[in-house]
Amino acid sequence: MIRRAFPYALVALAACLGSFGLPTAADTQQPASPRRIGVVLVGWSPESNEAQQFRQGLRDARYSEGRDVVIEWRSANGDYNRVPELVTDLVQSKVDVIVVDGAVTAQVAKRSTSTIPIVMAFVGDPVGSGLVTNLPRPGANVTGLSLMTVELSTKRLQLLQDTIPRLTRVAVLQNQDNPNHTKVVEDLKAAAPSLSIKLKFVSARTPEEFGPAFSAVNQAHAQALFVIDDPVFLTHRIMLVKLASKLRLPAIYAQKDFTHEGGLMSYGANFGDLFRRSAWYVDKILKGAKPGDLPVEQPTRFEFVVNLRTAKALGLTIPQSVLLQADDVIR
Repeated sequence: MIRRAFPYALVALAACLGSFGLPTAADTQQPASPRRIGVVLVGWSPESNEAQQFRQGLRDARYSEGRDVVIEWRSANGDYNRVPELVTDLVQSKVDVIVVDGAVTAQVAKRSTSTIPIVMAFVGDPVGSGLVTNLPRPGANVTGLSLMTVELSTKRLQLLQDTIPRLTRVAVLQNQDNPNHTKVVEDLKAAAPSLSIKLKFVSARTPEEFGPAFSAVNQAHAQALFVIDDPVFLTHRIMLVKLASKLRLPAIYAQKDFTHEGGLMSYGANFGDLFRRSAWYVDKILKGAKPGDLPVEQPTRFEFVVNLRTAKALGLTIPQSVLLQADDVIR
């Protein structure tokens, strides 16, 4: 009896050991391939602190880069003409989602694909640009964050006047290739009379057009400069700040990067925060949410930066009432 029972005991023991130590079909399966995220940047570089906040947002959502996701960075370096090629490359490679930093890129992406989800890290006027039908339920394959460009522009004009009480002539630099600028121009024209300000609009699409634009500003005897936020302007901010300085023009911008390069003032959304929040949309989409069902959100963090060194160089005294509003003062 013992001799006959022993082999069965071995079989049972082997079965138990196998369940713990020997590889099964499930054990030998390869891990799922990382999801691929395409990011197309025009105004920001992938290495910028702001763009890197997108990576931080993914880490906050517990994604490990290389294991769970792979980010395919594409940079147009401030050249809108490169955008179609960069977007087409990502569409043809069938990435899982595309993240963009502006209306022009978002429009190109939307025309290029109706199936790949598109996340706007920030767009000035998503509804006015025709990217979404409305903010609560954007529809189609586009969602993300609004930059509130139109709403913030009137605030910037007011800050200029608060800083320069006798201000009556302001030059406005726009990029006619940017679809958001049309509405911003309309709103500035509507707001200017109540502030007793006359506006001179000049346009530049490329750095080669900056010189002629500033010549027109000079001929208009402008007392200050208002730069509408645009990725091309951001990329070439050092050139713009130098041109304004050469004409001794107090200027206000949308991004603090201009002020850190020597611009007088900047007021706008915190772009690092917007990049980080865009990762939340990517997370929801990768988990199965439809872009059209995710509401477009607006900025919640804003920054007003004043450069007192520049003010001193311009012979300008910043009123205390303005300084008290600043989040950061460069001394």
